[in-house]
Parts: sequence; structure tokens; C-alpha cells
Amino acid sequence: MRRLRKWTVTSLSVLLTAVGLTAVGTPNAWATTSATIDGAARHQPIDGFGISEHFGRAAIMNGSQGLSAPKQREILDLLFNRTTGAGLSILRLGIDSGIQPTDPGGPNATPKYTWDGYDKGQVWLAKQAKAYGVNRFYADAWTAPGYMKTNGQDANGGTLCGLTGASCASGDWRKAYANYLVQYAKFYGQEGIGVTDLGFTNEPDWTATYDSMRLTPAQATEFTKVLGPVANAAGLKVACCDSFGWNQQKSYTSAIEADPAARGYVATHTGHTYASRVDGPLPTQKRTWMSEWSPDGTTWNENWDDGSGYDGLTVASAIHDALTKGNTSGYVYWYGASTGATRGLIQMDGDGYRVSKRLWAMANYSRFIRPGATRIGATTPDPNLKLSAFRNPDGTLAVVALNAGSAAQQVSYRLPNTGITNGTATPYLTNGSSSMAQQSAVPVSGGALTATVPARSLVTYTIKASSAERLALPGSVPAALPVPGPGSGRLRPVQHAAPAAGAAHPDQLRLLTDFVKVLTDDFKPLAVNLSAAIRSRGVGPTEP
Repeated sequence: MRRLRKWTVTSLSVLLTAVGLTAVGTPNAWATTSATIDGAARHQPIDGFGISEHFGRAAIMNGSQGLSAPKQREILDLLFNRTTGAGLSILRLGIDSGIQPTDPGGPNATPKYTWDGYDKGQVWLAKQAKAYGVNRFYADAWTAPGYMKTNGQDANGGTLCGLTGASCASGDWRKAYANYLVQYAKFYGQEGIGVTDLGFTNEPDWTATYDSMRLTPAQATEFTKVLGPVANAAGLKVACCDSFGWNQQKSYTSAIEADPAARGYVATHTGHTYASRVDGPLPTQKRTWMSEWSPDGTTWNENWDDGSGYDGLTVASAIHDALTKGNTSGYVYWYGASTGATRGLIQMDGDGYRVSKRLWAMANYSRFIRPGATRIGATTPDPNLKLSAFRNPDGTLAVVALNAGSAAQQVSYRLPNTGITNGTATPYLTNGSSSMAQQSAVPVSGGALTATVPARSLVTYTIKASSAERLALPGSVPAALPVPGPGSGRLRPVQHAAPAAGAAHPDQLRLLTDFVKVLTDDFKPLAVNLSAAIRSRGVGPTEP
């Protein structure tokens, strides 16, 4: 009961401050290293974080190799659950030649599409992901069907017939391929999955012994102008070009940006980081995604920090660089779950599975940085502290601190221009002994907080303003202030005019009255005094 009283008195003092009465301040804490989270420094918007389960991995997750239904659910929770798992928000779907595996009779013949409603498990997985709230589905083709290419096969490169420098006896397959890609998305629509983003190439600068297709930057730009009108008419965003290295992708992005027509059709520029890591943004003002990567390695690894180059710390550092150096709006890891010596996040084995620290490295970002967030300023003089910060659509902040140093670091955070003066910061810790372990909340007072990041550890702070600060304060009242609606427990918008400078807004006072009505009996005398103060300003209780 003592704790409840302390909380209620503190909450009342903050609420009183909001209407110009009295409050008790808390002095800023001191720390050995400083950091500034600046809400006025706005960077890229965030689309989300995701994975792929192409090449049959989705079917394995769905039990093709013995994984039982309860274990399937556990893996899905680890990947997509926003409370206990990574809360992923993007699923990348792999397009192959499956919907028309044989030549229908030439590029101008009537297509002979076929659809099994399963797509090697990817339809099942997409439906599961959607049930968790995922609504961003990126369908990307590794290759056109072999009969559309110069080499006549799905694998080993080859180029789409009809592009400049790629003449084929069978004719020009460019428009047929564009229609093929859009039809794939339409099949998913029939299953209740709305594909949002459509890509026509994967690693066009790499010839693989599996599905692959070569395209130069000029050829990719050329095909963009064929696909763009067809995709846009179907409500799809075009993504390009998933080069196998970030620096290599810059050539593709530059070629598209140099062509006004192509530039208008590409909504998102996508690149991988196998051949080269993120060292800066791609040369475009459009959104960019790091759309595939997993570290090199020869064994399954569950460790956080072992110097192998494919441990959890490595993945956390790569995500940080993509977000802060590359200004990426999306980060899509390769496999969420796979088998054998995978560098995926989870290893599946019959009816069992194991979890790598790589999952929790990603989860420290993906669970708390939500689609629609904006990256904001985050600076510190400590070179070992890799810091990033984001404002979520609900007004909360997610501050991610990766301590690459060998010693724990106490940090004093300032929060200018964030609108948060008082509130709480809840830390979630990942390191060798913890996996997204929630820690005790840290108070935010006077627009600052102090916290310690353990050595070689990753901590995400979810920072929420006090309940009073979530109201519109005098001088910054929004056009429609949400207040409780009658009976339903929901919020209703209240239109109003801004109050005079220094005056409390009527809807703030109504909310305070509602708060008073739920005070415990221990605070009845204080409630009477507060109610009298509110009435003196000419505002009565809201309707019941």
C-alpha cells in the first residue's frame, strides 16, 4: 500500500503541473558518459524488420521434417510475438518458376499459370505472420523462369530475353515476365495475403548454381520501366535490386536515379551486405532496405560474444550500422529458421529446435522499433557505445545502446525535444547470460535519466512519458485531444480552440477530474481539494 500511495502522490504532482498548479521536481542524475537523444534531429522512417523462409524452409517450419504443431507455434512466437519474441514485421517471400514452370508457347501466348495455394510453405507462413500483425510482404524473384532467359534454365545466371544485349530466338519476354510477377502477387491476394512490395531480381551481379539471373544496372533500369506500370496498376510497390553487396547496390541505385521514368517507379532500393557492408546511405532520397544478410560461418552457433564473426554481438553491430550509417528503413535478415549449420536465428531439427543469440540481437531492435517509427538523433562521445534512438507512432521512444567496450558504462541521457520530461525507461538486456531480460525501470526526471550498460552488452530502453505529459500541455494543444468516451472505455476526439497562453486547457482539466474520481479512499481529502481547484477554473466532470 505504501508503494501505491507513493505512486499516486507522484502522479498527482505531475498532473498538477500540467494544469499550472504545483509539482515537485527531481534533480538530474550524474553519469560518467553523456548521451543526447534529440527529438528535433529527424532521420529516416522505419518500415520494419523481417526474415525470409524461401527454398522450402517455411515448409520445414510447417512440419515437413517432423516439427510438431506445438513446436511450430513456439518458433512462430519467437519470431513474431511482440511480447515474448522478436516482433518481426516484414516477411520476404521468394518467387521461383513454380506458377508457370513450362513455356506456354512463347511470350505472346496465353499464360498457363498454376497455383497450389501453398508455395512451399510460404503461404502458410504468411498467414501465420499476418495473424501476429505483420502486414508488409515483400515478394522477390530470384530469377525469371528458365525459358524466359538466355541460358534456358532457372539456375546459373542468364539474362531476361528482350533486354538490351539479351536477344533470344524465343522472343521478347519482358512484358510476360512483368505479368508473371504481378500474377504471383495476385495468387497471394486470393489467399488473403496482400503483397505490398514486388522485386524482380535477387543478386543480379552474382551467378549462383541455384536460381539466379544476371542483370546489369542498365538492364535493371530498363526492366523497371516495363514492370513499373503493371505493378503500380495492381497496387504494388516496386523494389530493386538486391545486389549482393551494399557498395555494389549503389551502382544499381545510381542508374535508376539517373533515369526519370525508372526513378518514379522504384519505391524502395534494396541491397545485401555479403560482398560489402553498409558504410553509408545509398544514393537516393527514396527508402532503402538492407534486404538480406547472415554472417559467414561453418557451424551452428548460439553464442553472444565469442569472436567468431557470426555470434549475436556481430549481428547487433550489423543492424546498428545499417540503421545509423545506411539510414535504412527496413532490415531483413536471411533465414529466421533453418537446419544444419545454419547462420539463421533458429535451428530446426526434426521435432526440436535451438535458438541462437542472433535472434535476441535482432529482437532488441525489432520488438521495440515499430513500423512507422522515425529515427531521431542519438549522440555520445564514447566510441564504444553504439547508440540509436527512435520515436514510435505511439509517442514512446526506443533507445538502443550496444556497449562494444570491455567495461560497464554508466550513461547520463538527456532527452531534449522529445516531449518527455518525466516518465520511465524500461531496459531490456541481451548479453552472454541474458536474452531480452527486462530490468528494473529507470525514472526519467527533468528530461534526463541515468543507466548503466554492462560490458559487451545490448540494452534497449523503452521510454514512456508520465501520464500527465501524454496530455496536450498548455501552448501545445493538438487539434483533436483524445479523452475518454462515455461508457465504452474508448477514446473520443474532442475539437477545441487553443487556450490563452499560460491557461490550462478545459479537456486537460476534465481528464484530471476523471483521474480524481478513481482515487482511493486514502486520498479523499486530497481529492476534495483538487476537485475544488478544478471547479474554480469553470470545468465540471465529464459525462459518466
